[in-house]
Amino acid sequence: MLKVKTPKYGRVKRELEKREPKLVELAKKTLILQGTKTSNVLNTVLSEIYHLKRDNAIRYTRKNDSIRPFESGGETSLEFFSLKTDCSIFVYGSTSKKRPDNLVIGRTYDHHIYDLIEVGVENFKRMDSFTYDKKLAPQAGSKPFIVFSGEAFESVDELKHLKEVLLELLRGEVVDNLNLAGLGRVYVCTAISSNRVFLTHCAMRLKKSGTIVPRIELVEIGPSMDFVVRRHRLPNESLRKEAMKTAKDKLHKKIKNVSKDALQGKLGKIYVPDQKVGEMPLPNKAKGVKRERREAKVKNSNNERASKKQKEDS
Repeated sequence: MLKVKTPKYGRVKRELEKREPKLVELAKKTLILQGTKTSNVLNTVLSEIYHLKRDNAIRYTRKNDSIRPFESGGETSLEFFSLKTDCSIFVYGSTSKKRPDNLVIGRTYDHHIYDLIEVGVENFKRMDSFTYDKKLAPQAGSKPFIVFSGEAFESVDELKHLKEVLLELLRGEVVDNLNLAGLGRVYVCTAISSNRVFLTHCAMRLKKSGTIVPRIELVEIGPSMDFVVRRHRLPNESLRKEAMKTAKDKLHKKIKNVSKDALQGKLGKIYVPDQKVGEMPLPNKAKGVKRERREAKVKNSNNERASKKQKEDS
């Protein structure tokens, strides 16, 4: 039997409790690392991705020659780093003669590789190459809009997969309520062809429109680049079902005689006892009560007269 080790120190125990599954998960952290060979363009891409996600991102600048995500056995080091940093999304950059400026974006489930997609970076423009008013620069921790333009995101399997991964990478923490004052930037993803996507980062400028709703203009602030889809690997069906499971909330106590209908909503049955109308008391102001009193007085007076006659006769 395997020996179960329990933490000896409170600091270790608290750290393990943070990593336990939760009903409401925290924001997913991103791990950014690089391979043995990288180009200047790829290093800049990795640094600017880290700059955009610096609140929930960890970057390793040391070269890693043992990471090969698409090969069997080449993902061990990647899973170790994911467990060490508690990151569920990773971006791995490498370059070679066959695949120049290569980015591998993937997700992990229980710190094991869940899915992968490999893209090539082309036509890259860094943030410094754009000129704009610095007041439009997005604030740290602001929530972005994400726009996917093009029918290929719904018809091509590779772009469907890329859309899911980019959403996980760019959206940040999932929240219920938003402050509109903090919405000042947008990511625009445009499907140019069946294997090429143009990604750009823009700031929103609000202008007068003559109505309550302002007119919005997009100002490109960078970075911008083209993603050319090369390889991708989807999770198998059993792993997908296991990862998509959601924990149930606290069980609600069953209410008797209550059901729910899709059309009529909440329906309930109410018990009403048999009504005995003849025995129900009537209010004093009712006309029927006055008539009954008059009839009772007449009846009593007749009975008194009859009793007096009987006494006189006797």
